Amino acid sequence: MAIGERIHFFRTARGMTQKYLGMLLGFPEKSADVRLAQYETGTRTPKADLTAALAQALDVSPQALAVPDIDSYTGLMHTLFCLEDRYGLTVGEADGEICLKVKGEQGKDAAELLKMLFAWKEQADRLSAGEVSVEEYDRWRYHYPKHDTTQRWAKVPSQELSDALVEAFREERK
Repeated sequence: MAIGERIHFFRTARGMTQKYLGMLLGFPEKSADVRLAQYETGTRTPKADLTAALAQALDVSPQALAVPDIDSYTGLMHTLFCLEDRYGLTVGEADGEICLKVKGEQGKDAAELLKMLFAWKEQADRLSAGEVSVEEYDRWRYHYPKHDTTQRWAKVPSQELSDALVEAFREERK
């Protein structure tokens, strides 16, 4: 999902209009909605400082906005292939269904990803058990790792991952 789609997703989830969000960011009232529409449609791409301001206004981590571009099935598959190369992600089958697996013994990066996935599973299980609300679960996801209480996470170099995904995609297109 491109950054514009993520901005749109979080803006509408928060019940904000484009004009309101644009004005929160300091754009003039007259052009606030037009400016936000440009970012949401991908006509313009926000720079790092604006991405940080958007994240703050939308109450999410900047990394929740800047996810890899997975808006096509092919792009999603290449994202998964990159995760296979970098983090040891594998595809398998369990109980007649396709599943993705990470084998922690495949190296430090795989072990760290596995820890983060266990933290995610723990939160998803808490949601299923009614121990946390959907709002608490979403706060955990959209601010990860800020609200992670498992103490088993490690920071993933998100810019490096993003750059690696972009480079892998460019190589594939050649």
